[in-house]
Amino acid sequence: MAIRAVFFDFGGVIMRTEYQAPRQKLAERFNMDYDEMDRAVFGSDSARRASVGEITEEAHWAAILKRFKQPASEMQAFRDHFFGGDVVDRKLVEYIRSLRGEFHTGLISNAWSGLREFITKEKLIDLFDTVIISAEVGVTKPSARIYEVALDQAKVDASEAVFVDDMLVNIEACEKVGMKGILFNDPEKSLSRLDQLLKVK
Repeated sequence: MAIRAVFFDFGGVIMRTEYQAPRQKLAERFNMDYDEMDRAVFGSDSARRASVGEITEEAHWAAILKRFKQPASEMQAFRDHFFGGDVVDRKLVEYIRSLRGEFHTGLISNAWSGLREFITKEKLIDLFDTVIISAEVGVTKPSARIYEVALDQAKVDASEAVFVDDMLVNIEACEKVGMKGILFNDPEKSLSRLDQLLKVK
């Protein structure tokens, strides 16, 4: 069956950490290594709760600041340092934009409550016909439910959809519900694989 919908992940695909120095410097400030700082922000209980909408993104960052014994006034500076090396892939943005009209384009992201505001501010929300953010729907990848919500909103069958994500567990999960999956591990090669799939009628 022909592909009618193409879904993309956000972090690790459209926006990626291309420069580790800002996060590394932040880690060193607290006598940690890079991976420890990464886990502190993304692997904490408050991060999990924020990812399913149990708490706001601000509440998660407040918990992080408390852990590092930093005043609330430092929240923006801390966030700016942590994400200072993250870059939006503008070539990929234009690629997604080129799909509009011929395919339904969608976002499926494990993210906190601030993502919709961020992609709106960055003028990226218009890339997508539908936007599925885990904090808004109360479930995260790799749960089958988040893919089912995306398919339902796009009004397509699983066999008519493909998902691009940088984590193998999420690709395996989307394939279990009947979608095609593209593991995003190299921008050019991944998009080449997607092109080949989209040309199959």
